[in-house]
Amino acid sequence: MKYLSLLTIVNPEINRQSRPDHLRYISELYNQGKVFMAGPYEDGSGGLVIYECASVQEANELASQDPAVTSGARTVVVHSWSPLNLPVHPV
Repeated sequence: MKYLSLLTIVNPEINRQSRPDHLRYISELYNQGKVFMAGPYEDGSGGLVIYECASVQEANELASQDPAVTSGARTVVVHSWSPLNLPVHPV
């Protein structure tokens, strides 16, 4: 199942410092098949990580261990996500 991790920057200075560790972390999880996709918001306010996990508990654990979160640079909210099979044909 896929889970959206919404990361909001709350401390820009700490975010700059923790970003290399954050990128390494999500890259390692991508290589393990735990991250489907990730990227920053264009307005610079944060970013999104889409986790591929067995449970919301696992997604929350991975998201909360992100160096961007543990450093205090960002807050995180995780949501279960069910992508649509497009195109959708109305019933």
